[in-house]
Amino acid sequence: MLAGIGLKVQYSKKCSHGLRYKRILMAKNASLPRMLRPSNLSAREPDTKKVAAEDLTRIESRVGAEIRGLRRARNTTLAEFSEKTGLSQGYLSQIERGISSPSVKALHSISRALGVTISWFFSDPTGEAEGHLRDTIVRAERRRSLSFENGITDELLSPNLDRQIELLRCVFPPGSASGSEPYSHIGEEAGFVLAGQMTLWLEDEEIVLSVGDSFAFSSDRPHRYANTGEGEAVVIWAITPPSY
Repeated sequence: MLAGIGLKVQYSKKCSHGLRYKRILMAKNASLPRMLRPSNLSAREPDTKKVAAEDLTRIESRVGAEIRGLRRARNTTLAEFSEKTGLSQGYLSQIERGISSPSVKALHSISRALGVTISWFFSDPTGEAEGHLRDTIVRAERRRSLSFENGITDELLSPNLDRQIELLRCVFPPGSASGSEPYSHIGEEAGFVLAGQMTLWLEDEEIVLSVGDSFAFSSDRPHRYANTGEGEAVVIWAITPPSY
């Protein structure tokens, strides 16, 4: 019985230490932004994808879920979203929950505020024959992607941004980089170099990554990266929480 009491006391102390650590970590993260990678903050190249007229006149409720996922990944509140789009918070909330369908004009405002074109919301990762797998898989030829003026292209390998993790295929031309200054934010990152060479700076340490190398780190550590090789670099990148 006494041993049991001792075990409870010891367990209580462990729980207390764990709770204290969790609170410290939460306080630390509270001061960090949940932000996009610097490469994604640069200007985007125009999207040349076309949207069929019938899609615009038949806006499904899933579009609202896509809008909500992308807004959350952008770390934008409904109030901020409302200010950027000129649409009321109530209307935006109804759109995200599938209660209301956005007009074509509203969808243009929403896409501009989120930094994508309308085609983003109508991309089907599977195709009509596999509609039931829309939230589960992404076929290679149906990936959504964003290209940036610095040459970097991010392909979204995750079906959507509603989960706690996102998976990207990032293509970096020679010389492209996240920026000259390191940055930090909430979350964790991990990656695998499929092709080329990448240099990763974690705080003051410079790490050269080649084909087959992988990495993982807490995003609250100041970091930056660049393609320092002579050829194109391709990296499979996992980020949590999503920050596409």
